[in-house]
Amino acid sequence: MIERYSSGGPYEGTIGYSRAIVAGGWAITAGCTSTVDGAVAHVGDAGAQAAEAFRIALDALAKAGASVDQVVRTRMYVVNAADADAVGAAHGQIFSAVRPAATLVLVAGLIHPDLLVEVEVEAYIG
Repeated sequence: MIERYSSGGPYEGTIGYSRAIVAGGWAITAGCTSTVDGAVAHVGDAGAQAAEAFRIALDALAKAGASVDQVVRTRMYVVNAADADAVGAAHGQIFSAVRPAATLVLVAGLIHPDLLVEVEVEAYIG
């Protein structure tokens, strides 16, 4: 069985995706940014954007029945190499006790020019 969860975000309906999916023992988020109520939050601050994006992802996972201690993989897509340390620090504040497998890659850009980071989170719920 596959369960789909929406957050009501502005792109979910127009692009056609779910914020989180539970399939088998996995709970997986779509890419999450710091878009709050249709607007980019924390413009110019990649660390704060990362923290907000992870909060959105973890909230979606919680609705799907997963907790932060079940997170096994994260991915961070960062627009500016100079922001990698700030994004990594935000990740560390949230996941230092869990220590999931993590990937941080540089990308040319995201869907909105004010977005500096996008994240994905996967949890194993058994």
